[in-house]
Amino acid sequence: MKARILAMVILMVVVFSTGSFAQDRTYKDGSAWTVSFVQIKNGQGIDYLNSLKTTWKAVQDEAVKQGLIVSYKILEGEASNPDDWHILLMVEYKNLAGMEGNEDKWDAIQKKVVGSEEDQKKLREIRLNVRTLYGTKLMREVVYK
Repeated sequence: MKARILAMVILMVVVFSTGSFAQDRTYKDGSAWTVSFVQIKNGQGIDYLNSLKTTWKAVQDEAVKQGLIVSYKILEGEASNPDDWHILLMVEYKNLAGMEGNEDKWDAIQKKVVGSEEDQKKLREIRLNVRTLYGTKLMREVVYK
């Protein structure tokens, strides 16, 4: 009797758990994205967006030319509350592997576009007065099969 109950329990576990193992992914991993969330301080939106054009955009354009990234986007919108972000900075890489091992190329682009280490430090300090960077996430695009 005990053997029969044990066999029944094992059979039920096998029957009910095979569904979770048999799930097929109906999607594949697409490109990798870094997504940065930025809150603009009051009255600084135009200045910040103009600053992005002369530096951030120029860096991304050069990175596209060199094949380091696929594309980039800047999205702007109204904050839904005082603690929300206004601008989304998105950078698309072909895959996760494409994000690695290019530090020297990125440093050269930064130096070409922004200037010396001191110039880059000054830019970071200026931006502290006009925006708050909430953080950056690494995300994968979902591509359905």
